[in-house]
Amino acid sequence: MRMRAYLWALLLVAVILEAAAFPGSALAQARNPVVFAAASLQDALNDVVAQWQRQSGKKATISYAGSNTLIKQIEQGAPADIFFSADVDWMDYGQQHNLIKPETRTNLLGNRLVLVAPKDSAVSVDIRPGFDLGAALKDGRLAMALVDVVPAGKYGKAALEKLGAWNGVKDKIAQAENVRAALLFVQRGEAPLGIVYQTDAVADPGVKIVATFPADSHPPIIYPVALTKNSTNPDALTFLNFIKSPTARPAFERQGFTILGPG
Repeated sequence: MRMRAYLWALLLVAVILEAAAFPGSALAQARNPVVFAAASLQDALNDVVAQWQRQSGKKATISYAGSNTLIKQIEQGAPADIFFSADVDWMDYGQQHNLIKPETRTNLLGNRLVLVAPKDSAVSVDIRPGFDLGAALKDGRLAMALVDVVPAGKYGKAALEKLGAWNGVKDKIAQAENVRAALLFVQRGEAPLGIVYQTDAVADPGVKIVATFPADSHPPIIYPVALTKNSTNPDALTFLNFIKSPTARPAFERQGFTILGPG
């Protein structure tokens, strides 16, 4: 499955780069808006794209990965039209490096951070200051997105540090390239516990939420969205406005997101 997903990703990049290389071609003119979106948005944003297609007859192409990976790809010239980040830091990076159009930036969504286990697990964890997460792991590892760069990993590390639990698990972390990859470790039973967003846990019937981290144990989880600086696709702003519209709101709320901005 990973190899198939990798090949599809290569095909998507090839199509996008061809359109960028030949801006006057029919391919470039007909190109769908391209959205680079945080992996945790996958289920909700797929629903939004399907709804937009039903209503407008138009499509959008979505590339999902960690926010850090996506903004670096944009910086290197990847022809994205919209950047949808899982934290403000990487959107700030994009703005500071003149990669987005600041006037289109909106803090749109909020999320929660949770501890998950495989659905048939009997583990019980009480998240509180000084709790011993290492004991709950026993000989296993804690699945997390990359703790120094990927938003979900950064939030998770911050929460564990604030609660005094980081030192007990820092040598037991199974780091993944994004939050959905961390979730997969748990779903497959390769890790007995993982830290992901509430919306990821809701989307995967193979895991269950063991506990929710206090909101004040980590920085607020905010998803900003904006047009990229180099976007010239006339449908990009239309789709961005649709993402922020009341019409799209239920798709995000069904997955457990909270709405912070317009809509």
